[in-house]
Amino acid sequence: MRGMLLSFYNPGKILPLYFIRTHWNGSNFMLLLAIAALIVGLIALMWSADHFVNSAAVTARHLGMSPMLIGLTIVAIGTSAPEILVSLTAALKGSGDLAVGNALGSNIANIGMVLGLTLLIAPIRVNKRLMGKELPLLAAITLVSGAILYDNSITFIEGVLMIAGLIAAMVLINYWQKKPDDEPLTSIGEESEDEIQEMPQTKATLILVGSLALLLVSSNILVESATYIARYFGISELIIGLTIVAIGTSLPELAASVASALKGHPDMALGNIIGSNMFNLLAVMAVPGLVAPGSISPEALIRDYPAMCALTLLLMALTLIGKKPRVLGRISGLVLCSGYIAYAGYIAFGGMLIATAS
Repeated sequence: MRGMLLSFYNPGKILPLYFIRTHWNGSNFMLLLAIAALIVGLIALMWSADHFVNSAAVTARHLGMSPMLIGLTIVAIGTSAPEILVSLTAALKGSGDLAVGNALGSNIANIGMVLGLTLLIAPIRVNKRLMGKELPLLAAITLVSGAILYDNSITFIEGVLMIAGLIAAMVLINYWQKKPDDEPLTSIGEESEDEIQEMPQTKATLILVGSLALLLVSSNILVESATYIARYFGISELIIGLTIVAIGTSLPELAASVASALKGHPDMALGNIIGSNMFNLLAVMAVPGLVAPGSISPEALIRDYPAMCALTLLLMALTLIGKKPRVLGRISGLVLCSGYIAYAGYIAFGGMLIATAS
C-alpha cells in the first residue's frame, strides 16, 4: 500500500512536472522567461507612466503653468511616453519595423479598442470644433504619414519634418482653444487645479525622475522580450509591434478612457485619443528616422496603414451619420470594436500561417 502511495505521489508522474521533465529544454525556458518579462515590462510601463503624469502635473503647477497647458504639454507627453520610449529603444536596437508597428498599431488600438470600449459604456457628444477642425487635422496628418511611408523608409529629414509638423499642430490646436466662442478641448490627462494631487515639490521631482527611469527600463524589457518571442515563433517584429506592444502601450489610455466614462465624463476620451494619435504619427513614428534611418517593411504601408486610415475615416463618418449626428453611441462603439477585432484576427492568423510555413 505504501509503495502504491509513493508511486501515486511520485512527482515525476504528476502531469505538469512530467511534461516539464520530458519536454522542457533551454529554448522553452527562454520563451517562458521572455513571456514573463513581457508581462512585467507592461505592468511596470503602465505604473511608471501613471506616476510620471501625476508628478509632472504637480511640478507644472508649482512652476505656475495652467491646467490647460499641463494637459497639452507635460501630461500629453507623459501619456505617450510608453510609445515614444518603446519606439526609441527599438530604433536604437535596429528594429525599425517594431517602432513603426508600435505607432500604427497604437493608433489602430486607440480608435478601435480604446474608443470602442468607451462608447460601449457611455455615448459621446462630439463638439463642433472637434468635428470641424481636430478630426480633419488628424485625417490630414494621417495622409501625410502615408506619403512618408510610401517609399518604405523614413529618412532623417522626414523625421525632422514630422517633429516640425507636431509643433505646428500643437500651436494650431492651442490657437483654436484660445478662441472664446469655442468649447475647450478636454483630455484624459487634463485635471483641474483642485484635482491635482497635493505633493511637495521635492517629492514630485524625485518621483518624476524615478518614474522616467522606470519607463526607460521597462520599455527596454518590453522590446527585448517582444523581439525574442517574435523570432521564436517566426513572426515578424512588425506584427508583434502592431499587436502585443501596441495594445500594451495603449492600456493607460484604455484605463483612463473607461474610467472617465464610468465617472460620467466620456467626452474626455475622444479629445485624448485624437491628440494621442497625432502624437504617435508625428513623434513616435519620427523616432526611427531621427535615430536610425532605414527601410521599413512594405507590410506597414500595404496592410497596416490602410487599416489605420479606414478606422480614422470610419470614426469621422460615425460622427455624421445615425439618428443623432455628432453623437457617438453604443452602436458606434460596437462597430469600432468589431473593426479592431477583425484586423487583429487577420494579422494574428497571417502570423500563424507564416510560422507554420517556416
